[in-house]
This record gives sequence, structure tokens and C-alpha cells, in this order.
Amino acid sequence: MPATTPFLTFNGNCRAAMEFYRDCFAADLFLLPYSQVPDLPPAAAAAPERIMHATLSVRSGPRSGDPILMAADTFPGAPYQAGNNFSVMVHCDSLEELERLYVALSASGDATFPLQDTYWNARFGTLTDRFGTRWALNFPHPAPRS
Repeated sequence: MPATTPFLTFNGNCRAAMEFYRDCFAADLFLLPYSQVPDLPPAAAAAPERIMHATLSVRSGPRSGDPILMAADTFPGAPYQAGNNFSVMVHCDSLEELERLYVALSASGDATFPLQDTYWNARFGTLTDRFGTRWALNFPHPAPRS
């Protein structure tokens, strides 16, 4: 069964928001600014301080490391509307589950980012379903054996 995490989108203030939430939840925070992402489009490279990806995680206890929230900034100039700035991130248990969910959820919807392998070693895709809900699906590839 896949796990889900709310995914928030910000318009240049992701770092400040996620640092605020980190303090509120007494959680761990991972931030990946655009400046550390390979092969960025020029629009994103022009805003290196924006956040490509952030994860707020449980700091300790039996759920230590579990995600609480994920977030990112929009690309500079990308449309942004407060109130519509979230999606549901689905953490899949297998490639088969990822592909099945992507096909099922995108039926009569809009596949906004087709499933593909990514530089963060996962298969990933986004879509908007026929009800207007935005989804992001992710399955990490197994780590290479040494």
C-alpha cells in the first residue's frame, strides 16, 4: 500500500515556510536549492536561491525519518495561485504499483509530467486527475550493489 505526503508549492518563500514548519513540528529539514540541481533550465538557474525540493521529517521516535511535508518553489515566472498550491505525493512500493496508479489516476485527466527516470534515482511523474487534484508519484530505484 502506498504512503502519501502533502506536497506544498511556494512562490519563492519555500525555505522560510519550511524552516517555520520545522520549528513548529520540531522536525528535521532537507532543502535542495536550484543551485545544487544539475542541468537546470535557464529560468531556474536565474533563481538559484529557490528550492527545488524540501522534505520535513519526523526527528525521533518510532516514526523517525517519516515525511511530514514536502515542498518546492515554482520556477520563476511560473503561474502561482495561493490556495491551489498543493498536490499529493504518493510513495509507491514497486514500479508496477507506480505505473498502475499513474494510468488509473490520469484517466480522463492530464498527464503533466510523464513517468520517467530522474537524477535523484527514482521513477517519477505528475498528473492532474479529472477532478482537478494534482498528484506526484515516486518510486526510488534500488541502490546499486557494491
